[in-house]
Amino acid sequence: MTMPEPRADLESDAFYAAAEEGRFLIRRCVACHEAHWHPRALCPFCFGETQWEEASGKGTLYSYTMMGKGDAPQIIAYVTLAEGPTMLTNIVGSAPDRLRIGQAVTLRWEEAGSRKLPCFTVAA
Repeated sequence: MTMPEPRADLESDAFYAAAEEGRFLIRRCVACHEAHWHPRALCPFCFGETQWEEASGKGTLYSYTMMGKGDAPQIIAYVTLAEGPTMLTNIVGSAPDRLRIGQAVTLRWEEAGSRKLPCFTVAA
């Protein structure tokens, strides 16, 4: 599957730099301590300042849908990270008939142009 390269901005540059090193970063609020996804400088819960934190890359499949037909449909999913936030992502390297809501998934980096994107696969 070919994914379009995301555009970087000031709030995501650190994320993509860490991704090149194989590190998965999320943001956590300094004031209310809530973790969130998509990375942004202000907390979506209390508008406090946020800081980067390395995430485990572990999560649970919350929901998914398939787009396309044939041997390689694109699987778009919501994954709830072990750190708390739920993110929109892709499931890769897993057969659609193996997917179950609530099952464990793990991070897998996929190339998108010159960047790496966080995707997930069924945990071993």
